[in-house]
Amino acid sequence: MKNNISLRAILTCSALLLTQIVSAQDNSTFKFTQINPGPFADNAGHWYSISDKHNMINALPGRPKYKPTEITNIADNILLFQKANGGWPKNYDVFAILNDAQKDSVAAAKNTLNTTYDNGSTYTQIAALAGVYTVTQVEKYKDAALKGFDYILASQYKNGGFPQYYPLENNYSKYITYNDGNFEGIMRLLKDVADNKPQYTFVDTKRRATLTEAYNKGLDCILKTQIKDDGKLTAWCQQHDEVTLQPAWARKFEPPSICNGESANLVTFLMTIDHPSKELVAAIQGAVSWFEASKIYNTRVKTIPAERMQTPFRVSTADRIVVEEQGAPPIWTRYYELKTHKPLFCNRDSKVVYSLAEVDRERRDGYAWYTYNPQKVLDTYPAWQKKWAPDNDVLKK
Repeated sequence: MKNNISLRAILTCSALLLTQIVSAQDNSTFKFTQINPGPFADNAGHWYSISDKHNMINALPGRPKYKPTEITNIADNILLFQKANGGWPKNYDVFAILNDAQKDSVAAAKNTLNTTYDNGSTYTQIAALAGVYTVTQVEKYKDAALKGFDYILASQYKNGGFPQYYPLENNYSKYITYNDGNFEGIMRLLKDVADNKPQYTFVDTKRRATLTEAYNKGLDCILKTQIKDDGKLTAWCQQHDEVTLQPAWARKFEPPSICNGESANLVTFLMTIDHPSKELVAAIQGAVSWFEASKIYNTRVKTIPAERMQTPFRVSTADRIVVEEQGAPPIWTRYYELKTHKPLFCNRDSKVVYSLAEVDRERRDGYAWYTYNPQKVLDTYPAWQKKWAPDNDVLKK
């Protein structure tokens, strides 16, 4: 009788344990049963708003889209747009239901290597494919993701940085690029691999070690490119020279400077790293101090009606002004001048100015000159500081 009870108890426990294991597996794959359109939104938005003669295909009016749950159809689109070198071009909608002629045009351009990380390209597609493979176990999705990882490895500079385009182009896109989350997006993906997240268990041991090494090199590059003024760490530029690591010009209205928008998102990522090194702690502390020191108070940017104005670059239908408003939440300019730390603006002629009012109207209302992004860092900092730098709260100095 006792043996029967013991056997029954063992079987019951085993069944419960098996149920828990299966349940955990189901939970780990459930989140991959749909593909989030959010990370692809920048690409899709450009495709629908800009008809470009250089595009492989342009958006057709009234065409339907796949639902986020139609993961294999979306993944097949992602495979279709993947280039021969493993990367992806920018500004297409992988949720679009393409007609046969469109599919043929995309397939015919496999060897046109305009592959990039801009607008969330490449690292977003790899992450989506990994999720689809996790659910379906269909080999072609794994193979395409691995090919994408190899593209990332091929594109990385020896110093750990990443360009905007690879193969390299002979313009500012060859610089190490933080703009639009370029570097950050790649690093978040590599961190997930290094952390052995369940959707990346298919990555073989050798390649995982190489990707982890690339991640560590990337962290080292981030630390080396942080701008130091008067011996104090501040933040980063939108782009840094790939050889000297110094802040560099991008477009004619994007000067070398301390760039708070991109830097804030980068620091938010750095704060997710467990057991940060003392160098990484110092980098975060320096950036937090900078964001606190560069706050602008009692200021708000307002969009106001304006006459429609056609320019060679875009149509302007509004204007922006800076107004004084007591009690307005702190705000930051996108750019701060190196050394002087004065808020910085710029026109398309590369002429630097020091107020939004001095910017030509087309750029004044057509570019994000102010940002609230650093507030996210300042809000996150107290919990991070208590955990990783309990003896050094830079906001209380």
